[in-house]
Amino acid sequence: MNAEESNSMASIISSLSESFKQVPLAALPAMLDCILASTGISPSALFASLLDSFSKFIKDVSEKDLKLDSSMCNYITSMVGSLCHLLKKFGNNTDGLLSFIWKCFIPLMKMVHAFEREMLNEIAESLFCVISTTQSWGVLEANLVPFFLRSAGLSMGMFQNEESDAFEWGHCSIYHGLSDLENDFDMDKESMLSLSGSFPLPISCHILTLILDAALQSFQAVSSTKSTLANGFCYTEKLFSNLLSDLCNMSERLLSQSLEHRSCTIGFLLPIIFKAFGSHCSLEITVRGKMFILSRNVFFRKIWKLCRSLFCLGHLERRDAYNVLSLYLSFFSSTEGFGNADANVKAEEFDVRAEREFWDEIKRGLVDGEGPVRKQSLHILKTVLQISGGSQCPGVSEKKSPEKHPIPHGMTKREMWADKEAKSLGVWELCNSADSPLNSQQQWEAFILLYEMLEEYGTHLVEAAWHHQLNLLLQFSVSNNNFTSYIFRGFHQKQTDILSEAFSWVTILWQLGFQHDNPQVRCLIMESFLGIEWLKYGNTAKSVSESFVLGPFIEGLNDPVHHKDFGVKGAYNSKTIEGAARFLHQYTSHLNTREGIAFLHSLASVAKHFSFGRAGLMGLAECIASAARGVGGHDSEEKWSEDAFPDEVLVKSSPENFSDSRTAILDVLRFVIESSKQHFNPNYRLQVCEKVLEAAALLVSALDVPLEILLHFIATLPRAFTDYGGSLRLKTQEWLLGSAMEHCSVNCCGAEIQLLKNLQDFPERFTSSQHLVNAFLSLDDEDLDAWESEAKRWARALFLIIKGEHQLAPILRFFQNCGVNICKQQSHLKWLPVKFLILARSLVAEIQIMQERFTQRGIKIKRRSEISLLDTVDQLCYTEASMINGRIHSLFLFILEGLVSFADMSSSIFWSSMTEETTLPGSVRGKLGGRSQRRLSTSTTTAILQAIISMQAVASISSWCAQFKSNVKLSSVWAFLWKFFWKTVSSPTCDSEAGAEICLAAYEALAPVLRALVSTSSPLSLDLIRENDEFSAPAEEVKCCLDSLALSFLQNINNLLAVGVLARTRRAVLLNQKWICLESLLSIPYSAPGNVLNLEDGSLFFSDSAIRCIFSDLVESLDNAGEGSVLPMLRSVRLALGLIASRKLDTPVSSCNGVDAQMMWRLVSSSWILHVNCNKRRVASIAALLSSVLHHSVFTDESMHLTNNRPGPLKWFVENVIEEGTKSPRTIRLTALHLTGLWLSHPRTIKYYMKELKLLTLYGSVAFDEDFEAELSDNQDASNEVSLLGKSPDPELTEAFINTELYARVSVAVLFYKLADLANLVGTEKENEDCHAALESGKLFLLELLDFVVNDKDLAKELYKKYSGIHRRKIRAWQMICVLSRFVTDDIVAQVTHNLHISLYRNNLPAVRQYLETFAINIYLKFPLLVREQLVPILRDYNMKPQALSSYVFIAANVILHASNANQSRHFNELLPPIIPLLTSHHHSLRGFTQLLVYQVFCKYFPLMDHGASEMPLEKMCFEDLKSYLAKNPDCRRLRASMEGYLDAYNPIASGTPAGIFVNRVEELEFECVPTSFMEEVLNFLNDVREDLRCSMAKDVVTIKNESLKNDEDGNCRQTLIAYQLPKESSFDFQKKLTLSKHEKQDNDSSSVLENNEAYKQLLEMETEDELLDRSCQSRSLTMKKIRASRQQFILVASLLDRIPNIAGLARTCEVFKASGLAIADASILRDKQFQLISVTAEKWVPIIEVPVNSVKHFLEKKKRDGFSILGLEQTTNSVPLDHYAFPKKTVLVLGREKEGIPVDIIHMLDACIEIPQLGVVRSLNVHVSGAIALWEYTRQQRSQ
Repeated sequence: MNAEESNSMASIISSLSESFKQVPLAALPAMLDCILASTGISPSALFASLLDSFSKFIKDVSEKDLKLDSSMCNYITSMVGSLCHLLKKFGNNTDGLLSFIWKCFIPLMKMVHAFEREMLNEIAESLFCVISTTQSWGVLEANLVPFFLRSAGLSMGMFQNEESDAFEWGHCSIYHGLSDLENDFDMDKESMLSLSGSFPLPISCHILTLILDAALQSFQAVSSTKSTLANGFCYTEKLFSNLLSDLCNMSERLLSQSLEHRSCTIGFLLPIIFKAFGSHCSLEITVRGKMFILSRNVFFRKIWKLCRSLFCLGHLERRDAYNVLSLYLSFFSSTEGFGNADANVKAEEFDVRAEREFWDEIKRGLVDGEGPVRKQSLHILKTVLQISGGSQCPGVSEKKSPEKHPIPHGMTKREMWADKEAKSLGVWELCNSADSPLNSQQQWEAFILLYEMLEEYGTHLVEAAWHHQLNLLLQFSVSNNNFTSYIFRGFHQKQTDILSEAFSWVTILWQLGFQHDNPQVRCLIMESFLGIEWLKYGNTAKSVSESFVLGPFIEGLNDPVHHKDFGVKGAYNSKTIEGAARFLHQYTSHLNTREGIAFLHSLASVAKHFSFGRAGLMGLAECIASAARGVGGHDSEEKWSEDAFPDEVLVKSSPENFSDSRTAILDVLRFVIESSKQHFNPNYRLQVCEKVLEAAALLVSALDVPLEILLHFIATLPRAFTDYGGSLRLKTQEWLLGSAMEHCSVNCCGAEIQLLKNLQDFPERFTSSQHLVNAFLSLDDEDLDAWESEAKRWARALFLIIKGEHQLAPILRFFQNCGVNICKQQSHLKWLPVKFLILARSLVAEIQIMQERFTQRGIKIKRRSEISLLDTVDQLCYTEASMINGRIHSLFLFILEGLVSFADMSSSIFWSSMTEETTLPGSVRGKLGGRSQRRLSTSTTTAILQAIISMQAVASISSWCAQFKSNVKLSSVWAFLWKFFWKTVSSPTCDSEAGAEICLAAYEALAPVLRALVSTSSPLSLDLIRENDEFSAPAEEVKCCLDSLALSFLQNINNLLAVGVLARTRRAVLLNQKWICLESLLSIPYSAPGNVLNLEDGSLFFSDSAIRCIFSDLVESLDNAGEGSVLPMLRSVRLALGLIASRKLDTPVSSCNGVDAQMMWRLVSSSWILHVNCNKRRVASIAALLSSVLHHSVFTDESMHLTNNRPGPLKWFVENVIEEGTKSPRTIRLTALHLTGLWLSHPRTIKYYMKELKLLTLYGSVAFDEDFEAELSDNQDASNEVSLLGKSPDPELTEAFINTELYARVSVAVLFYKLADLANLVGTEKENEDCHAALESGKLFLLELLDFVVNDKDLAKELYKKYSGIHRRKIRAWQMICVLSRFVTDDIVAQVTHNLHISLYRNNLPAVRQYLETFAINIYLKFPLLVREQLVPILRDYNMKPQALSSYVFIAANVILHASNANQSRHFNELLPPIIPLLTSHHHSLRGFTQLLVYQVFCKYFPLMDHGASEMPLEKMCFEDLKSYLAKNPDCRRLRASMEGYLDAYNPIASGTPAGIFVNRVEELEFECVPTSFMEEVLNFLNDVREDLRCSMAKDVVTIKNESLKNDEDGNCRQTLIAYQLPKESSFDFQKKLTLSKHEKQDNDSSSVLENNEAYKQLLEMETEDELLDRSCQSRSLTMKKIRASRQQFILVASLLDRIPNIAGLARTCEVFKASGLAIADASILRDKQFQLISVTAEKWVPIIEVPVNSVKHFLEKKKRDGFSILGLEQTTNSVPLDHYAFPKKTVLVLGREKEGIPVDIIHMLDACIEIPQLGVVRSLNVHVSGAIALWEYTRQQRSQ
């Protein structure tokens, strides 16, 4: 081409490029043809020039990374279209096509992004059109296909090196010949291969699918055209077959890789593969000369296998697997039967519906936790079943006219609506079509309907369809032709399998219902499930799957929503629990014995896998017991007999296996009991344990399990239930001795003997050490703990079994032999002395517990006068127990000498000189230490532990023996123990770790020794103290016998700590032992004979300096105390304070005047830090803190409370404790208990605590502290510490409230009531300072509370909600003021009544006013002279508020009724006259209230008299007639009958006492102990009467209207009827009061009177001004009418909404679209700041109507009569899409609640329901957004009209 031609070509290309940007794509071929014809340029030249130009353009775009805008995209599409058109001109030109592919197509594909997919399709379509036209499939096969296959392979990481085959999967690759391309084309192999490495996988897959689709279309077209060349057909078939094979292999690889790879497979490859296989069931492919068959059957099986593997992975993989199945089924359903396949192929075709795993997976997907997975599963199921997307009920023809059915009697309104909805769904016809049973398809449709109802729709639709459809499914599930027969098509299945499969699908619905978000739905489904009558369906309960029962059903049972009444009034049961128990009993009754036992084990094991709440665990226990009864109902011999089991399992039915199964059952039942311990209420735990014990007795014999397992189970039962007098003791004994015979495999008569023999043989087995012969014995703390637990379990079970002392004989002989020979057991190891000592200690401990229970039980029985129960309540009577104690006491006295010798020998390790041990065992080396990690060698640890156990045994046994008054025999033991004490505290401190560890062990042994010495203090002990202390002080000084011991003890331990050789945790153990021992030391003076603090010879136990030293050490260590040291430290503080304040320390030794303020400040600071740092608020530690810091000895010192007008240490502590107690219920209750006891003992201190008393009075917490009572009953420390707190002023009253939020103020009320008794002594002979202090404190607190209720900002409010915080606080304050009414005296009565009248004048709820009235009545009864002075003028103030006037009438009437005899007549004459006029009050409640009270007064003062008397005063005659009227009038009699008992029972004096306020109340009322007030009863009665009157009038209106309709036919009467026709809304519009205007009618001469008046001119001027004002108002009124007329007649009802942001947004929307009104439930929210912030003043411009929730129905009825259409925005089965509904002009739209939607009772009032069409997954819109969309659609339609 010369230069001129080049320039000409360049200009053509340039002009074409500009044209491509403007000319449409369809016009390009014609334009190019014109250019070729006019210029004479060859197509090849133009093609080459355009291709070069386009290549440069592509290169520039790629290098500059330009974004493709719309003009550039149009240019590219036009250029490609032009090039392809020119290629068609060439014909079959391979070089041109290759040039286009490598220079244009592939570079363009690299530029295309995901959002430009449409342009990619257009470019590819242009290329494939060229290939199809020119039949160049071979070029495509040899170049483009291998390129993109290789690109996909690289994205998958298929290639490891360049020499690998490009794409070889399954030996079926078509990628070959790439090496030949570099010879035919101007590109080398490297550059071509490099292009494929950077292609995204989605682009490669997309292009490959386009190629396959084009090949498929061409192949189908070529195969159907007979005139086609064979070559074209060959290339097309080859490309199609081989590419399909490669894509199949690629799909298999991609599905097993990442999420992106699976997405490409599902989105691109599988749809075209399924499409290809839809027309070809198999294809022949040739690769490298070998022929293969590509079968869709094989491919489908591989895909199904991959799906199964994806199902086992995570949620994303499951969703992808469901997508694959959806694609497969969409293809399968559209090509049902494979029409182009022959019969043999059809028989071999793979059908996923025939795979059982497919249906199982669908079932799992339907109950999956993720919503998208559930929707995909449902879609697949509906696709398989060929059910459309709607949820219309099956089996009902749409053309069938609905028939009317009678409504059953007794149905509620909600049930009637549900029935109506069911009819609209077509369910009714199905349930009544007994003659025509439903087919399988219709049953499936019923299942789908129920599932979609649960998944998509509201509560009312579920309720409407559930019962009908479920009964339908259950009815047909028991038949042979149930809906699951579709699954078993072509398979022979047993009837049981079909039933099980049917119920497995029904359980999906139950499971979905149990897990529903709406609690009402969950309750409905559970109630429905438990209400099924299984016998009605042929006892099919056994067909319910075990996995459902153990999983979703038990989880649903744990849902608190099913147990609303659980725990109310101590009833730990519910209807749901009872129903579940019945179902489990029926379920297990159909299981054979082995299955039943296995099921019960699985059921009880659920407690290990789920966390159960209170109701859930009780339900589980009840179900276990009920199921056990079902299993236990089988024949007893069959139950445990091997013949009862199937033959195939007889090999495994050995006795060992039976024992193992029983052991496993007992183990899981034990875990259930342990789980109940986290719920601390004792009554609750008792019921759980009772049920579990019942199950154990039914399933397991005590002899059929190993003794260790049995002992473990018994030990798990709380001791309070199984000890003497316990609720479960007899049942446990019956199981162990009686019920064991029922299932025992040995001789039943010997069951008791065998069990007892096992227990008798236990000591010998336990102490035996045959396995340690010729081996060294090594011990550690874990071994001792385990042995102690085992021994305690044995001792506890032993005293459950034995009936008399003869059964203990073998055990006593064993103890005697071992005790005598214990010192000889060091040389041989037939039995272990340590184990023997542990066993002895456990036996003694159990006897002590039994003695305590006997004592407690005896006291309780004597209180109830049931002494005879002592001999019948237990196997072991009191006499036998006493004889056993005597025998064991004699035994231990006999062997005690040997035990002391053994202990003396063992304890020598504590004082022997230890050699330095450099090597520690590997198990100890490197550990930090701990109670069980002694840093000693194994041999030393063994010797140390033996010494500790021996000292503990001697101490506990001797302490118990001392209770039997045998002190003479124990003298040597006491001497030994005192000697051990002295030697321990006198030993020097060691500076090595081993020596320190040994010293620590000595102090561990010392703690029980000191406890024994304290518990058995006697004159002998005092002599021993003197002997040990005879050298501790000089002879000339007064001796303090314990000083040297105590100070040496403290010094030695402190020195040991200071050495620093012990590990940190070991130091903590040492500190704990220090405080335990110190507590025992300080207790010695208190436990001395006669409780003397000094000895007879004048010597003392402790000196003042020693006590102060101990006290300082305690206070300094308090803030760092460990959890185990808290109690002993606080007890030591309490003991030390008692000793300091005892005043019995001798003067030469003590210069103490008591505890000073500085000491107390140190104490309260340290103790408060201790309390705050304690993570757990234990009852024992809180009580110990209070009794220690607030010690009675220092509480009397007023300087401790207030100093220089500043809080003293005690007041500071009390303030902090009460403030912290507001967050801890138990803290404030214990504080109230202790403080009220202290205040009652020391009334002079009350004046310092007015603020604290007020806080206690107003305190309220709804928190119920369940573990409070449990700690008191189970924890001995807690009960002991609480008993040491201040005594309650009235224990009988306050004890009932100890664990309630009322306790604090009940305690304060009782305190002041007792103080009032003390104040009444003022002026009598018994008067003292405490009496005056009580009076002054009561007056001060009364004035403080009155001032508070009058002036406090919250309590002075007159507008407050019922049950609100203000309401509660007002009630609490006035309850306390009523109690304080006894403290009112002459000097404060004026101030009191002033504040009282202020409160009475204010608006208050009746619950508050009744306490004001009671207080006022008591004041006027106490001060009768104030009646005339104050009460009479108030009653004559008729302008007073009706509420206040009602209160004063009540006060006056009760003053008359309860006045003393001396004042009755005067009060009657003064108060009755001003009350009588109120009988005619226009206020109905005041009028009725007064009538009742006046009649009550008349009945008391005017008994029946003879009306025939000749003379009677006029006044009395009037009163008699008035009384007669009130007595005989039917309305008054009816009102009085409804109030019967209220006035007669009211006593103002008793109502002002703590007992009257907190006890004499209706039990059902839980609100602050407030009974229903008299005024509330009157108002309720009047409201009921008014409602009855309205209903009656409404009926009359309807009757009149009906009569008017009948009379309309008569024209003669029409005018008369119109004249008397009632208003349209008369049934709802009542006139309360009729007042005629005085100026409605004026005489004609009135104007003349005005004209003659002198002020006529002034009146004219005033009229002129009035006219101007009227014109202004009229103008404004017209303007407002125009504004209203411009508003749309659309009212939005949002009364059901409660969230302020939604309501505010709707107000703004209504204003924007000029709605005529917005209805809300409470207009007060308009003042809310959040509302105003969102509405931006919209509330000022849009009319807002207040329509409370309970008035919505009346409002809608009224608007319907006004001509409005009532619509609801709700999803129902008959709801109309919003865009398909034509809104009437006058519309009321009701919005539902945010979650529940529109209630059922409102839906049936609606004219239509509309819904917003939704396309997404969430299927939920915010209610504000929904309302705005609906309002806009209404506006749009109105504007278009």
